[in-house]
Amino acid sequence: MDDEARATGLDPLPDRESKEQSKGPRRGRRSPYRHPRHDGGGQGAGGQDLSGPSYAALDLGTNNCRLLVARPTRDGFRVIDAFSRIIRLGEGVSGSGLISEPAILRAIEALSICRDKMDHRGVTRARLIATEACRAAGNGEAFRSRVADLTGLELEIIDRETEARLAATGCTPLIDADANGVILFDIGGGSSELVRLDRSPANGRGPAPPKMRGWASLPHGVVTLAEKYGGTDVSVATFDAMVDEVSSLLAPFAAAHGDNLDGVHLLGTSGTVTTIAGVHLELRRYDRSRVDGCWMTETEIDTVIDRLLAMSYAERAASPCIGPERADLVLAGCAILQAIRRAFPSPRLRVADRGLREGMLVEMMRADGVWGSP
Repeated sequence: MDDEARATGLDPLPDRESKEQSKGPRRGRRSPYRHPRHDGGGQGAGGQDLSGPSYAALDLGTNNCRLLVARPTRDGFRVIDAFSRIIRLGEGVSGSGLISEPAILRAIEALSICRDKMDHRGVTRARLIATEACRAAGNGEAFRSRVADLTGLELEIIDRETEARLAATGCTPLIDADANGVILFDIGGGSSELVRLDRSPANGRGPAPPKMRGWASLPHGVVTLAEKYGGTDVSVATFDAMVDEVSSLLAPFAAAHGDNLDGVHLLGTSGTVTTIAGVHLELRRYDRSRVDGCWMTETEIDTVIDRLLAMSYAERAASPCIGPERADLVLAGCAILQAIRRAFPSPRLRVADRGLREGMLVEMMRADGVWGSP
């Protein structure tokens, strides 16, 4: 598979997530990696395969810390480095209202690795975002200041609408060209975002980007739902209760945007849908090139969810596409997915192993005019 991600909607890129060890935080060192409005680099002429400017997109979520470093190409970008680690930053936040000290230390370690990677790749333009855990926690701003002091990285705590928009930008290439639109959803650790995208009419320059008709953010993700209902031993009754709760939260958005679903398909980006796809494909180890962009039918999704419900915690932990780090979260994610499918019935779902990071890269490169006029 080609390792370019094309802004015009072609091939997905492989994401080889590194597990390098960090040299640790370097206290007091200030970093050039700030919100895009502070950065001046990254300019490039459209039509060239640029080897100069390097861009970085970091997503510090409730469950994961993930980084992509990329360089622009003629009509997209090429990933030159990547990192992903489950850190559970939001562990316990729904109960205590605070990010815990162990979670902070895990985040600092992962962010230090990301900083070193950006240094090594000569990154001159970056966007570093934090999402629901930092939005919800009473010490979110204090955590952000501590990260800056210890790693030199300046995180931007984004709002839910921005999160939904970035996910939509990152996943747009996977919308079926013949579809009238999609219900895009991102099942996160602390919240879940949904976007109704409608197909825009073509213009003289080819297909236009889809239009965001509406969006919603639910105050539940896999971590918060699993903490509320339990994730180790999940009965069918408990699973159904999770589905019912999420369905009630979804009801207003479904009422406003669940009409005229003919020619509309589901498009999901999250660890939940990529895990379900991996189990469905019987992968012996996770393979992004087979998962990203794959299609699943209603029956195939139901079969996997029933299979996961029948598994014990130990069996889920032993599954090569789940593992011990996700074994207590995957059924909460399945419950959120079931609620979305109930609200927006569709015969098919496309799976995306991409999202916020790709959306940030595309937005930065567009703003810099690397493919032509901004």
